[in-house]
Amino acid sequence: MLTPSSNTVLEPVSATIVADLPEVSVHFGRFKVTEIALSEQALKQFDDTEILRAAELLAHAKVDVIAWNGTSASWLGLDRDERLCERIVATSGIPACTSVLAFREIFQRTGAKRIGLVTPYTDDVQAKIIETWNAAGLLCHAERHSGLRDNFSFAEVEEQAISEMIRAVAREGCDAVAIVCTNMRGASLVPVLEVELGIPIYDSIAVTVWKSLLLAGADPARVTGWGRLFGDKRLSSRTWKQT
Repeated sequence: MLTPSSNTVLEPVSATIVADLPEVSVHFGRFKVTEIALSEQALKQFDDTEILRAAELLAHAKVDVIAWNGTSASWLGLDRDERLCERIVATSGIPACTSVLAFREIFQRTGAKRIGLVTPYTDDVQAKIIETWNAAGLLCHAERHSGLRDNFSFAEVEEQAISEMIRAVAREGCDAVAIVCTNMRGASLVPVLEVELGIPIYDSIAVTVWKSLLLAGADPARVTGWGRLFGDKRLSSRTWKQT
């Protein structure tokens, strides 16, 4: 997992999700990310050079998959993640994936059309995400966000506040909810809220683990207690092709 430096949530959550799979381990490489904004300085944090340097170090551990566990392509463009994966594979020979591309695959596989977008980000970043996702065919039907830009602060958004944002977008008639941020404490809320609301809820950290397991040849259905994502038969095939 390639990890924003100021992130405190995704590492323990990722490890906990796979804790009952004895043959699976998760390893992390950090690079500098401290704020999420549309300023030139903030956008430069996601230059491929730093990300690829972190990926190179992870490759030394002979991992089976390298995943960018971050959501920057949501406002920079999904093509950024496509190119990043291509470069990681070209330089390391290791399969690669990202959180945002995993979201796209999930919505295409399941046919979800109306997405409820939940994030901790500012108004302008949220608007850019909606524009970018809509252009990629991921239609944001409803949205809620917390108005924050300091990456560390995302982890301090209380679970009750996240739950209320999820409930709010669900009330607007979504097919699925996307919690888009890998430093937000949403993954553990998913099982209970899916039962309550009757729709699938996909958390960024969880979708990255899901796609990583597929690429590594591990069965996601062996993960239990983390929501519909891991048990959905539509999402169990490694050989699915984008249409």
